[in-house]
Amino acid sequence: MAKTSSTAKLTTVSLLACFAFIMQSLNFPLPPFPAFLRVDFSELPAIAAGLLFGPLTGVLVEFIKNLLHFLFTGSESGIPIGQMSNFLAGGTFVLITSMLARKIPGVKGLVIGFTTATFSMAVLMSVANYLVILPAYAFLINWTIEGPEKTALVLYGIGPFNLVKGALVALVFLPLYYRLKPKLRFPTTG
Repeated sequence: MAKTSSTAKLTTVSLLACFAFIMQSLNFPLPPFPAFLRVDFSELPAIAAGLLFGPLTGVLVEFIKNLLHFLFTGSESGIPIGQMSNFLAGGTFVLITSMLARKIPGVKGLVIGFTTATFSMAVLMSVANYLVILPAYAFLINWTIEGPEKTALVLYGIGPFNLVKGALVALVFLPLYYRLKPKLRFPTTG
């Protein structure tokens, strides 16, 4: 029985990672933001995995998705900076959302999880871009961005973009939650 259960879990996680990889390719820009910031809904399968099997499984789906993305599409810098950035943002979002949603029952926990995760992701990605990601791109692809230009990009582009992306993912996932709810093994009220 345990072997069947672990096989079913492995199969489900693999399928969710593949769905996330495909969904990552269906990205689109949001007009007020720089063109390199693109929205996709690849966190949806990872959140489902996090709710079904635990937060670390959701993060694993994020990792597999980004590994597949790098293997199939590569990186303009030769180093998977974009994929690492996506993993940091998505992993943070999925980890916090699924942890809180599993701890606080029902839609209330999911809303608290999404809200906390969205703000955490926006702050983390703003700091990470300012200190590490943008300087890495500047070094590797000979892109010059510094001083007030870099600060403006982080404050008016990257931070707000992550807030909008988190809100969009939450709005799309909430209706899916009701279909997923009967399969959840933790208390679900509301």
